[in-house]
Parts: sequence; C-alpha cells; structure tokens
Amino acid sequence: MSVVFGDYAAIIMAVFVMVSTFGCNHGLILAGPRVYYAMAKDGLFFRRVAEINKKGVPGFAIAVQGVWAILLCLSGTYSNLLDYVIFAVLLFFSLTIFAIFVLRAKRPDIQRPYKAFGYPVIPGFYILVTTFIMIILLIYKPDYTFPGLIIVLLGIPVYFLWRKYSRNPVIPEDENRNEV
Repeated sequence: MSVVFGDYAAIIMAVFVMVSTFGCNHGLILAGPRVYYAMAKDGLFFRRVAEINKKGVPGFAIAVQGVWAILLCLSGTYSNLLDYVIFAVLLFFSLTIFAIFVLRAKRPDIQRPYKAFGYPVIPGFYILVTTFIMIILLIYKPDYTFPGLIIVLLGIPVYFLWRKYSRNPVIPEDENRNEV
C-alpha cells in the first residue's frame, strides 16, 4: 500500500479501520443488551435482565453482555473468534432482512415509518449474496463454520426447553414504563 499511496497510507488506513471498528463495537454494545432485555420480557431469559434501572437502561443486561464479551475475549484469538461467529452473524442478518418480506406479507396495513431502500430488489439481493457466502463458508471453511452453526442449532432445543420449564412469565408492556 505504501508503494502506491506513500508512506503514510498504511497509517491512515489503520486509523480508518480503527474508527470503523469502534463504531461497529459501539453499535453492538448498545444492541446486544437490548436483545437479552427483549428475550427476558418475552419470558425467554432470566427475568432480572428485563429490569430497567433509574437511568432508563437495562443495566443488568449490559453487565451480562460485558461478562459474555470478556468470556469470548478469553476464548482465543480475535481471528479465530471472528471465524467462528461470522456464519451465525450472516445467518441472523439474513433472517432479519427476510423478516421485511414476512412482515409485508403478514401485516401489509401496519404503519412503516422506515422504508427499506430499494425494496424488494436490494433486500432480496442481500439475502442471495449472504446465502452464497454462507454456502462458500460451509464448503471451504467447515472447521470454522460448524462450531458457530452448532451453537445456533443448539439454541433450538434450548429455546423449547426454556419455554417448557421456565417460570419466567412474559412481562406486560406497562410494567417497564421507562423503556427507551
């Protein structure tokens, strides 16, 4: 890179990568605890995780996210961790985009304050590309892909067992009025 763009190009690129990574991590830090919070509100996770603190945030869910992140950091190198989770991340991103099609079919009359850009072409193209990448990963990197896939698949029986044996009821919407 420095041959083409000069001596400072590698440093500038590293700064761009660092800023991008920090931005992504900040989004994940905000989103992760909200997933645990929503699961707990639906009776699918420990009830305490659904509690909102006096500042209006799910503090215990943030602590759970922090502990989980520390455990993942201690599990190996960043490269290995990324290899193990990328398949699951692509799978869930694709399912999230697929939900656009499902919601438009099942609930065509609901208000949509946000419109998916280029619908249905761009979301459909995204699903095709990520599906292609997942197939390539399954074929060419099975040692890295299957651990993440197995963890996702183990979530299915865990979900049904939790629903069957859990004493955590669904939390009514009005119980947490400080929601953000």
